[in-house]
Amino acid sequence: MSFRQSFRHPLGQLVAIMLVAYVVFRFGIWLVPPLLGAASAPVPGSVVLQYMATVFVGALIYVSDSESRWHEFKRPIHETLVAPSRRRLRTALLVLLPLLAGVLAFTRVRPTIAAPASLRSIHPAPPGQITFRGTTMVLADVTNPLRAGGSLDDAYARGRTVYMRNCMPCHGDALGGDGYFAHGFNPAPIDFTNSGTIAQLTESFVFWRIAKGGPGLPREGAPWNSAMPAWENILTEDEIWAVIVYLYEQTGAQPRSWEVEGGEH
Repeated sequence: MSFRQSFRHPLGQLVAIMLVAYVVFRFGIWLVPPLLGAASAPVPGSVVLQYMATVFVGALIYVSDSESRWHEFKRPIHETLVAPSRRRLRTALLVLLPLLAGVLAFTRVRPTIAAPASLRSIHPAPPGQITFRGTTMVLADVTNPLRAGGSLDDAYARGRTVYMRNCMPCHGDALGGDGYFAHGFNPAPIDFTNSGTIAQLTESFVFWRIAKGGPGLPREGAPWNSAMPAWENILTEDEIWAVIVYLYEQTGAQPRSWEVEGGEH
């Protein structure tokens, strides 16, 4: 059977569908958001597996929608299982398939030397100052400029738009840390509705964490295992402040001030 003929065969078509679907789900989805002006992140393996299972069911329905196509689909499988001429192939499959299953199972359950997620501090100690797009910011002196002037409602609306485009897939539409990518991360994304999270923080602290993401966490407290990207490479300063306004307004929390938190100002 030639290469072209194999793709005309129902079994070859099913294999081609699965390969194209894997490439799209694994590498294509995260390339689309940047084209729309939003951030992207690789799709978790567990999500890819769910999508592939759905595609597989659909492909099976396609190859079995007629008796003739279903018979043609089963023919090479049946021959591989019973034909004397394919005894060597059966022997190879009998060895390779259990070996592959064993390798996959081992990679899932093998122990690691990484520290458990429970050792991660929820609120790492912030640096005294950061550099945001070339500008130095002393965190103790930084306040949210959107609260000092302009319409807070406008800031809230803008922050909601930015959040839904960039943060919602991980942190969830209700800010509960349960977005559709959330279960693919360990530790899970932070739950903003928890009274022990942003309600305990200053807005400058939240700005630092959003701007610098996981790569900006201090090394002395590692391993943090945070999957959050450094949003300063994607969002403007005003967009980050607007998201912060949205987080506090949506959860009903009040940001702490440096007087309350540190007693220094």
